[in-house]
Amino acid sequence: MKRFSVLAALFALFLAFSAVAQAATEVVMTGDARVHGTFWSKPYFTGWNGAGTRTGDPFTVWQRFRLRTDFIANEGLKFRLGIRVNNTAWGNGTYTVDNPAVVIDVYQAYLQFYWPGTQIEFSIGQQDINLPISGEILSANPVLGGIRGPGAFVTIPVCDSFKAIAGFLRFVDANRDFDPTTTQVPDEFDAYYLALPITVEGFSATPWGLMGVVGRNANLPGVSTGGAGANQTLASNLYSAGSRLAPVGQRDAQDLYWWVGGAFSLTALDPFKFYADVIYGAGGATERSKNQRGGLFFDVAAEYVGLSFMSPQIAFWYATGEDSSTRNGSERMPVITSAWGAGNSFLFDSTQEFSRGFIGVDYLGAWGFIATLDKISFIEDLTSRISFTFAKGLNSPQALRAGVALWGYGNYFQMGRELATTEHILAVNIDSQYNIYKNLALILETGWAHGEFDSSVWGRRLVNASHSGDTWKASLGFRYKF
Repeated sequence: MKRFSVLAALFALFLAFSAVAQAATEVVMTGDARVHGTFWSKPYFTGWNGAGTRTGDPFTVWQRFRLRTDFIANEGLKFRLGIRVNNTAWGNGTYTVDNPAVVIDVYQAYLQFYWPGTQIEFSIGQQDINLPISGEILSANPVLGGIRGPGAFVTIPVCDSFKAIAGFLRFVDANRDFDPTTTQVPDEFDAYYLALPITVEGFSATPWGLMGVVGRNANLPGVSTGGAGANQTLASNLYSAGSRLAPVGQRDAQDLYWWVGGAFSLTALDPFKFYADVIYGAGGATERSKNQRGGLFFDVAAEYVGLSFMSPQIAFWYATGEDSSTRNGSERMPVITSAWGAGNSFLFDSTQEFSRGFIGVDYLGAWGFIATLDKISFIEDLTSRISFTFAKGLNSPQALRAGVALWGYGNYFQMGRELATTEHILAVNIDSQYNIYKNLALILETGWAHGEFDSSVWGRRLVNASHSGDTWKASLGFRYKF
């Protein structure tokens, strides 16, 4: 009962604050609640966690709640506050019986306004961050997208078809405002962003660039970015595997990381739509060669929208992989964190409605395609999606073996996440949504995956575990939006 008393007190205080604020502003609340059960057979292709040390439960019930409140002073000024009880399993943490602990955190808190008399827009605070991506088929930018973080952005319209967007982001400040001693140390990870979207009827192109400055004392290994138990950090996303070779660590006080790319959409050829993204990123150019990292990523996608009951889609991607040496750095593109994917493929962290709904295969160092029949609808209020995914590795087996030896299994490379040239994965997912009410949906997400892995890279124990059966997933639950 204590938990509900605290929740009631917080909610009453929130309503009181809203009532006072409403005297001068308009208050608009939106949000969603999701409750679902998820069955997994052999997550990570083994049934064990990302480190291969623990066994996963076959069935778990998850619940989450998010509330977004906009305090709107006028059409040019508002503040958004977003609070949440994040995805938590029933019987654990917040959702333990009669548990007095309340886990509510702020995940959005930003000011948004137009400069008076202009259409120049500012957005400042903890907010959604998405670098450009070409279209709705592809869920998020592969370098940085689908996340939230602190930043300041300004959007300047130049004309009807062209605008400029600039931003500053501070991803990490390890020691906050005071360093441990009287000597200042470089403990920040900052980034600077510029995009120049061009939009005309039936076509859009968005060239963009991102420059990040990583301090030697930013403690990137301590910042987790992995989903569903994967042991990924900012260090494994940005650094090369060879950075663990002696001498360990950054030589320079600050390392520059940069990305340039373009997102392109062609929708003038109705009923066909085409999308493409191309990105090159690199970092640590002035470091020892073993610490350098750089690579290319591109994707292309197409959609046919001429059918009323279905939208066929196809997406292809290619991302450079590791060569056989770790002493010359990494040939994979560095990334920060993202949720890239297409067709709701459960290989990738993309558009799944429910928590723990994906395997977490790395699109870097791989190529493949995703074929999808989307928006299948023959019955009112019922829509479905069927996707087939093929992924083939581009990483040298020698490089993966060396990375595991340097970092430990699962910390930098993991079987089924990073793919060698000798490995591939096949997957199918079938997802359906039935709208019980306009704002209440019953959702079923299912998936199957089969992987062929190289025992010379990962060892017989892990590969034999993957051969004992394929991976299956099924999630069934409700999503309520208000």
